[in-house]
Amino acid sequence: MSGEKIDIVIENGIIAEITDAGKGIGQPLANVTGAYVSSGWIDMHVHAFPEFDPYGDEIDEIGVKQGVTTIVDAGSCGADRIADLIADSKRAKTRVYAFLNISRIGLLTIDELSRLEWLDKERVKQSITAYEDFIVGLKARISRSVVGGNGLEPLRIARELSGDTGLPLMVHIGSGPPDIREVIPLLQRKDIITHYLNGKKNNLFDEKGYPLQVLTDAIARGVHLDVGHGTASFSFKVAEAAKRQGVGLNTISTDIYRGNRLNGPVYSMANVLTKFLSLGYTLEETIDAVTLHAADWLGKPELGRIQVGDGANLTLFTLDDERVELVDSEGERRVANRLIKAKGVVTGGEYIACEVRP
Repeated sequence: MSGEKIDIVIENGIIAEITDAGKGIGQPLANVTGAYVSSGWIDMHVHAFPEFDPYGDEIDEIGVKQGVTTIVDAGSCGADRIADLIADSKRAKTRVYAFLNISRIGLLTIDELSRLEWLDKERVKQSITAYEDFIVGLKARISRSVVGGNGLEPLRIARELSGDTGLPLMVHIGSGPPDIREVIPLLQRKDIITHYLNGKKNNLFDEKGYPLQVLTDAIARGVHLDVGHGTASFSFKVAEAAKRQGVGLNTISTDIYRGNRLNGPVYSMANVLTKFLSLGYTLEETIDAVTLHAADWLGKPELGRIQVGDGANLTLFTLDDERVELVDSEGERRVANRLIKAKGVVTGGEYIACEVRP
């Protein structure tokens, strides 16, 4: 990722040597000579349980075929179906982790926190005990359409569960009530705010583009900021304000599922990364947000490095001088002249070519 020209020699799925370009011995991969290489991209917010509609998709369609070697499902499943997601993951080539929805029904319905009887604390704890290597946190979608008349109560329950289990929260923010100024103070170090660049009225920036005090305080506490682009949660104007004010960049994620993969505005991880290049972030800053930063949050630094002796976990991509129109979740369009294209991944001892639109 430094721009240095190198050869990476892989033997039996392990990085055997990193050497100067042209000095590696072996059979070169076709059609990727001259491509950039980074550790495998990590998408911290996807929906990878295809049985749920509208928020679902096939794991490898939003994983390795996107240039993403690791995905984290962001609460598609609660205790009722988490075992089924794990079974699906074992058939996929993409590495999978998950945030467990605090509602046992998960995204079977999109108002999963509107009935408190769906929040079964004991079943949450049982799932975490049973699947501790798979579940990395708890997910609570705290916006009006999800919580209904329950206000902050689901988040208070999530906070209690976090304390009991030691797992951090990923909190979806969106339209109020609850008011964002009531939500954010309940988050602690390593908790994640996802959709922090959304353009809804209940967002984290004032009318002049300055961060609200609750956001500034949360950053000081060590709360993690995640993009979670999605169909309705990324605004170019808010992202520009955040950059001007020096807010972020922790992790870039897509919130991808079948609908916004096929019809936009997400399309692919590469498309979302291109948007951050267009905002003025460097290539290194952009790629770090889906490699080093994500791996560090997961507590799996090996996923964010390229090192001799490690399993080969790589994404190969190009940066092309090509004019492209980009669209955010508000329908605002921008034209960029540099485009990231995912070419393929190396994972599980195999090279897999990407099959996505730019």
